[in-house]
Amino acid sequence: MKRRRVLLATTVALAIAGSTGVATTAFAEESARGFVNVAHRGGGGYAPEMTDAAFSLLPSQHPDVTEVDVQLSADGVPVLMHDATLQRTTDVADVFPGRAADLVNTFTLAELKQLDAGSWYHDRFAGEEVLTLDDVLDYVQPHGIGVFIELKDPAANPGVEQAIADVMNADPRWADMIADDLVTFTSFDQASLKRMTALQPEPPLVWVNSTVPSDTVLAEAATWADEFGTHYRTLNGATDIARIKATGMRAMLYTLNSPDVMQEGLDLGADTLITDFSGALSAVESGGNPVPQANGIVVKDVVADPPGSDLQPETGEHVVLTNVTSERIWVSGYYLNDAVINTLVVGSPYYIDPGAELRVYTGPGTNSPTKYYNDLGRNVLNNNGDSIAVFTSWHALVDLYAYT
Repeated sequence: MKRRRVLLATTVALAIAGSTGVATTAFAEESARGFVNVAHRGGGGYAPEMTDAAFSLLPSQHPDVTEVDVQLSADGVPVLMHDATLQRTTDVADVFPGRAADLVNTFTLAELKQLDAGSWYHDRFAGEEVLTLDDVLDYVQPHGIGVFIELKDPAANPGVEQAIADVMNADPRWADMIADDLVTFTSFDQASLKRMTALQPEPPLVWVNSTVPSDTVLAEAATWADEFGTHYRTLNGATDIARIKATGMRAMLYTLNSPDVMQEGLDLGADTLITDFSGALSAVESGGNPVPQANGIVVKDVVADPPGSDLQPETGEHVVLTNVTSERIWVSGYYLNDAVINTLVVGSPYYIDPGAELRVYTGPGTNSPTKYYNDLGRNVLNNNGDSIAVFTSWHALVDLYAYT
């Protein structure tokens, strides 16, 4: 199988040589920055993932590409959904009692369109719809934004590759996107990628794995894939980046959600960085302010795995907020989201004085001026590392923090 090279490699090489021979698509111009900025799940840190609300923000966040996860509805329509079920990101339990644990592909498109895909993130997004793959074109094509199409769980969605190819063949805008190097296929499933490229041979392929495999496995992948992606927290630093690039493949890292890890990814020389906060990544790369509405309330620490139980009364898992300014700051109504939008809130009335701390707990306890307990009845902080985004009651993003 003949491997293809993504547009960025040519763009950067010609830019260095001073050539003007590259087509001036928006993607080509953005890619001259030296890496590809990918908005994970449509930019799911700012708004409910892969919805109108998230996609509508893309032009202001300046990503090169948005990533979407594609599964099939029961009637064979490629729809945008990450999880195997609808429980986390819709009100399926209310709309279809008894079916909450059913797979996405057991619901027809008409049924999926009845669901609220926004309120789970915040009630201000009530009424957002489940979207289809074809819907993505309306948000990206006018702005020259590329699309990473992840073939999600192909074993549970047999025929997803053909369904995607059929959608692309039915709308000439997809042909235009492909001609402009604005479409890429990605998956953890090698066989699915190979089926996909047999049907649509032009777009590049990105094979994703949670860890970097042996040199032998990488070399074999390089015979058919253009890029290899892995989780930044499992990476053996520059050594693994060099191993990937030595095969001729590009190196992709996911999901980088704080300015410090974004900078680390850039310093390592990764070719593609995936983030839920593409606007912050754009700012880090350009030397701007990644959190322009920051007000001095920041995450000081995350205690995700305390001694004993995560939900033990008084001393369970929690996030430590602090005030790095010289003024008292009102924090009632602030909310803290992890990468999959598990949310902790701060009740009322709460201030944080200069230099002081507020510990925001997942589990039960007795509230005090320095502690607030959500008593969610479930643990939410990932013991293996995650990110925390801090928002004010008026939805201003004021801090991004990652922990391992």
